Amino acid sequence: MQMTETARSDSLSALELCVGAGGLALAASQAGFDRITAVDVYGPACETLRKNKAAGVRHVRDWTITEADIRDIDFTAHAGIDLLSGGPPCQPFSFGGKRHGRNDEREMFPEFIRAVREAKPRAFVIENVKGLLCRATLPYFNYIIQQLQLPDHTREKREKWKEHRARLERLYTGGKGEGTQYRVIFQILNGANYGVPQRRERVFIVGVRADLGLEYNFPLPTHSAESLWRDMWRTGEYWERHEVPKSARPEAPAAILARLDKDCNTASKPWRTVRDAIQGLPFVGMGRTCHTFHNHFFNDGARVYKGHDGSSLDAPAKTIKAGRNGVPGGENMVRLDDGTVRYFTVRECARLQTFPDEWAFDGSWCGCMRQIGNAVPVTLGEVVAAPLAASLRELANRSTSPRL
Repeated sequence: MQMTETARSDSLSALELCVGAGGLALAASQAGFDRITAVDVYGPACETLRKNKAAGVRHVRDWTITEADIRDIDFTAHAGIDLLSGGPPCQPFSFGGKRHGRNDEREMFPEFIRAVREAKPRAFVIENVKGLLCRATLPYFNYIIQQLQLPDHTREKREKWKEHRARLERLYTGGKGEGTQYRVIFQILNGANYGVPQRRERVFIVGVRADLGLEYNFPLPTHSAESLWRDMWRTGEYWERHEVPKSARPEAPAAILARLDKDCNTASKPWRTVRDAIQGLPFVGMGRTCHTFHNHFFNDGARVYKGHDGSSLDAPAKTIKAGRNGVPGGENMVRLDDGTVRYFTVRECARLQTFPDEWAFDGSWCGCMRQIGNAVPVTLGEVVAAPLAASLRELANRSTSPRL
């Protein structure tokens, strides 16, 4: 791909599909991909992106935002991009849905595979729910991986998908694949282990084009529960930082103290908690709205159900979820110090997903919650994308450096 007159030689391009509220695209921007084309069919999510772009929010102000169905896009127009990224709709595989898998009309992995085949990106990052790796859908997941490895070997007419999978296996193991090929790896990552104040497990698929010779590995965890427990139950630093008096601190669980007494690794940073994440936000009670922060207002109706009693202030939040019509019953709630529960505000959920405070969400409370619940935590996405950006920029610099 020829560089435009305004693009720098070390500029990195990215195409983000099913961008939603922009979590993974924002992560890619923060990681170093500075020319982003963001695509989504969901109008309210695109309006969120346009709203932030119009406000001049850092990173998004230079994005190209396209509201379109990815099934209607000719990806050859994006040939030569550095990164293809995105999260196909997770509902076909989510434990919270009906799990129709490849038979669900919202299943968009075939379109992502087509995008890889047509655009031939130097690398790609795809995110989805860990339900993809359960026993029922694992064969289809393996089929997805094999198609991403050899995207030019498409399914033939009247060829069943399992027959296609077997043919791809033979080609790959026999080294007889033709056309563009990718080295593909995947791993389930828990956001809490990387500084996200939320226990959110997602599978990430990363591929690099085989001809580039780039190496990649998933980042090792940087945060741990043991380090949080140490700050709570050994040094007391956590409670002191949040000015929680000793009389209000919970008693240290015996099981946790036993683990801390063992030679466990506490060299990592502590897990970030809900209290850490929402620190500094004004309290909003019944009928109150804070105008200092975007989307920070009270929403009534939180109810406790069996197994759904809200997130503790002093642990990473439970997974922020999004239902078709808003927040599922008993989800996205916080349990306060006095034992009562309330819904997180939209801004609090945004912080739990590590969106910056200047990032505003457009729409109703339910609509905003849907956007946030479907998003990739920005911090986690950046951790995954940053090594790719560094390697691709180094590759670009090597190819443009004059030979001595």
